[in-house]
Amino acid sequence: MQFADLYQPLSDDARERAQKIKLLICDIDGVFSDGRIYLGNQGEELKAFNTKDGFGIKALINSGFEVAVITGRHSQIVQQRMTSLTVPHIYQGQENKLQAYQQLKDKLQLSDEQIAYIGDDGPDLPVMELVGFAVAVNDAHPLIKRISHYTTMLPGGFGAVRELTDLLMLENGKSLTSEGTSS
Repeated sequence: MQFADLYQPLSDDARERAQKIKLLICDIDGVFSDGRIYLGNQGEELKAFNTKDGFGIKALINSGFEVAVITGRHSQIVQQRMTSLTVPHIYQGQENKLQAYQQLKDKLQLSDEQIAYIGDDGPDLPVMELVGFAVAVNDAHPLIKRISHYTTMLPGGFGAVRELTDLLMLENGKSLTSEGTSS
């Protein structure tokens, strides 16, 4: 099965970049969620996550890829969701995402070209300019789309992460059907 059979054609450049990836780093707001934050009268914060994205992340991890999140905000909801997906590298409250990126890169002993990052807005830009495979969600800010190597068909919070996990798995010879659980 080809990625283009499921989503959209890939450029040769995007295909080559995807084949080198060992680590996927994701932003949260606007990528795993649709970017909206619901605040209740008692100060509670709610976010919606897509189970398809969850399945894709678990499948990617089960296929041998490293997965991390780097987000500017700190939220117990994010901690719970990422822990339930077995994401081993969770960096919250990172106003300067480059510091977390460098720590992660050093910890895993990876080069920039072995790292993919999916983002949607300005705080993601410094890291996206360094990684080997920069991916923008479909509804990302135009500046993010401009510097990306690939833009998803799907918007943030509505399967964009799953689209990218499918891309990485297919371009690295992994099956989409056997790994992960619905989450």
